[in-house]
Order: sequence, then C-alpha cells, then structure tokens
Amino acid sequence: MSHQVDVCVVGSGPSGLGAAIECARYGLGVIVLDSNLQAGGQLNKQIHKFFGSNAHRAGTRGILIAQELLEEALSLGVRVWLDSEVYSVSNDLSLQILKGVRASKVTADRAAHPCTLMCRYLVIATGASEKPALFPGWTLPGVMSAGAVQTMMNLERVLPGRNFIVVGAGNVGLIVAYQLLQAGAQVSCVVESNKEIGGYAVHAAKIRRCGVPILTETTVIRVLGIDQVEAAEIGRIGADSNRKDSDRQRICVDTVCMAVGLKPYARLASLAGCAFGYYPQLGGWVPLHDEYMMTTKQNVYVVGDASGIEEGGIAEDEGRLAGLDIALRENPWERNLDLNRNRVRERLWENRSGEYMRDKGDAKRDVISRWHNLSDPSGPYDAF
Repeated sequence: MSHQVDVCVVGSGPSGLGAAIECARYGLGVIVLDSNLQAGGQLNKQIHKFFGSNAHRAGTRGILIAQELLEEALSLGVRVWLDSEVYSVSNDLSLQILKGVRASKVTADRAAHPCTLMCRYLVIATGASEKPALFPGWTLPGVMSAGAVQTMMNLERVLPGRNFIVVGAGNVGLIVAYQLLQAGAQVSCVVESNKEIGGYAVHAAKIRRCGVPILTETTVIRVLGIDQVEAAEIGRIGADSNRKDSDRQRICVDTVCMAVGLKPYARLASLAGCAFGYYPQLGGWVPLHDEYMMTTKQNVYVVGDASGIEEGGIAEDEGRLAGLDIALRENPWERNLDLNRNRVRERLWENRSGEYMRDKGDAKRDVISRWHNLSDPSGPYDAF
C-alpha cells in the first residue's frame, strides 16, 4: 500500500511533535511515525517536574508534557502511526515502512505488513541511543542502561532490582537515582569518573539529601556474580587516569545502572545521504544542518537529540523551528511565519547561552558553519 503526505516526521518525542504541530498549524498534511506503542518519546519516562522557562512548561511533569503535545498535534489534524518502523528512504523521499512489528510479536494472528510513504519534506526526530560502559562482568543480568531502568520503573511499574549503584553523574544518572529512591529502591552510591559532576546541582542536591554519596574520580572496576549481579567493585582514578589498586571498595548490589552518555540515533539521516561531522560535545557523529535544521539533503531536516544531544526544551524548539521553516517555504507570503520562526530561533540560542550549555552551543555554531561552507566554499559563515 502506498500513501502520500506533505510532511513525514519520524519520531514522536518533543522535537517530532513540535515540528508536526507547526507544519499542521499552517495547513500542511503531516504524518508522524514512531516504532513505539505510545507517542511522546522519552517524555513518557520523565515523572519529575521540568524547570526552566514558561515556554518550556516549567513545573510540569514530562509525562503531562507528552500528553499536551500529542493532544495539540491531533487537534490540528496530524496523523500518528505508532508501531511503525522506517527501514529505508530513497532520494525522492519515499519511505519504506513496516507497520505492526511489535503487535505481531505478541499476537499470533497479526502479521507486520509493509507500506510506502511518499513525502515532500522529511523531519528526522529519532532521538538518541545510550552509550555502554565496558568492564568485566558488564554482560551479567542486572547490568542495565538508565533508559531500560526508567522504562521498567516508570512505564511498566516494575523495579528491576532492589539495591543499585548508578554509574554516571550527569543529569540522566542523577534523575534516575532519585526516581529509584522514590520507587523504594536503595541506591548505594553514584560514581562519576570526572572530577566534577556533569548534571545540575539541583538534581545532585536531591539525592545527597537522601544520604546517597556521589563519588567523583571513581569508576566501576568490575561487576561480580555468576548468574546475576551480586556486587560491584569500584575504585578511585588517579591524576593520570589510572586506577589506584590500593583504593578499591566492594559494594553488594543486585543492579548496576549505567548512565554514561547518549549519542544521536541518526541512521535514517545516513540512509538519506546527509553529511555528518564528529562533535563529542553533542554525543558523537551528528548530521550537519543549517540554522533552521535542514540537512545537506534538500527538504530533509534533523531535530532534537538526533541532531546532537542537548535538553528537552531545546529539542522541542528545534522541532518547532524546522516546522516553521517548512511552513514558510510553503507559505512565503505569511509575515507572521517569519516572525515566529525568528522568535523560536532566538529563544533556542538564549537557552544555549548559559555556562552548562556553552560548549554545546559552540559545537552547534560549527555544525551550521560547516553546512554553509559545503554550500558556499567561498568562506566561513557567522550569523551569531
């Protein structure tokens, strides 16, 4: 079966729904695809209240933000196809999709079926994947990523363990540690290999008030157990980044939660033929894009964590920026469109101006500059 649509958005997180809302608001036909059974992306795992600006719904829990965005998108006529995996994209923006993959695995009389979707614009909002931490014993049952822990705990309402050690003191590690405490688990400690924690002080303060130590310049040396995790051995890291064998500690735990970073999940951008650049500040290889999120492939946009690891509010604004740019291309006479697009763009860069986001902002500027240099080899680009 073949379908046609103006805009196809792959991914129903905050960036994908933000893009879909802005496109639909100005009369474009939009379909959002997601391989999950529930729209909202990572927001569905965020039971804590967000903070920041009113534009990013400060004081609202992530799960409620997901509901609000989905309801707004549906009210504007956006079609949302869940349980739909994109496995191919051609030069003419023809997408090959397999629908019902998950349903077919749980219901014997239901089979996944392929279909083709033709679109004039493609927005890639596929999010991020988690980086692993490698140490002896890391394949034992009980060693889990932070995302897996959140899925089981916040979506399935099942605690995957009782006594945890969390590896990584970025925002994800600190937030998951606190959520584990709220769910009734014990968190022996949070270990961080760097000198300073990577997450916000407000998140660190919450778990410290609960008596959970955050051990910096500390790493997991190995995980012990036969059929499952029984203990973790941690040790200090010296100034030369070598472990001090004389300063080791064995902690009895049944679960090791790894929160050691994210990387853009941008395979679809690669299939579409987009150019990439390597930026450790943004999680690794990211698709090059312009100031309005269009990649080096005409009419293909990349937004949210798929364009570089930042924050939820920034992801949503990137999606809205891409959606407004598409709408402006289709409705160039709409003066308010240009004003709204510039307003979102300015807000996006204001949120990157703080000390915590400065390195990411600098990397984003270079991504945009390289995009323009590929299009115009006469010299560097600087619009900021």
